Amino acid sequence: MLWGACAVPRPETADFEALLEALSDAGVEFIVVGGLCAVLHGASVTTADIDIVPRLHPENAARLQALVTELDAWIIEPMKRRLRTRESDFLGRGQLNLSTRHGPLDVLCRLHDGRGYEELVEHSELIEDEGLRVRILDLATLIQIKASTGRVKDRLTVPILLALAELED
Repeated sequence: MLWGACAVPRPETADFEALLEALSDAGVEFIVVGGLCAVLHGASVTTADIDIVPRLHPENAARLQALVTELDAWIIEPMKRRLRTRESDFLGRGQLNLSTRHGPLDVLCRLHDGRGYEELVEHSELIEDEGLRVRILDLATLIQIKASTGRVKDRLTVPILLALAELED
């Protein structure tokens, strides 16, 4: 079935709370990176999706695969086919841009610089809100990553993040 022929329209913007709760409830180990991480640090930027770096471990991959199946997720790809993920996809090096019933979820097994969960976890912090605990990149690491991607939208975010860092000092 083609993307446009989907019976249930998908949200173009993620329901951040629903996706984070689903990931947490499923026991998926992950770190929030990207635009939502900046927002959670207090940056006044916008984002439409959640970018996560999951722990690359067979048990975690199984939990993530079960969750994306439950969320009726498929891979967003140029041919507009509804390709499904496999558990092994969550153990690789690539990036999966998924459409879920709660909106877009991007799973980055490794960042552009090659770092994955194991290398990033020491540069992360747990935040909690109303019982939901989420691991996010620390501000210094987020700035470093955003500054090194070469993408225009990231270069525009860096000054905002630097201003936040100054306020923390």
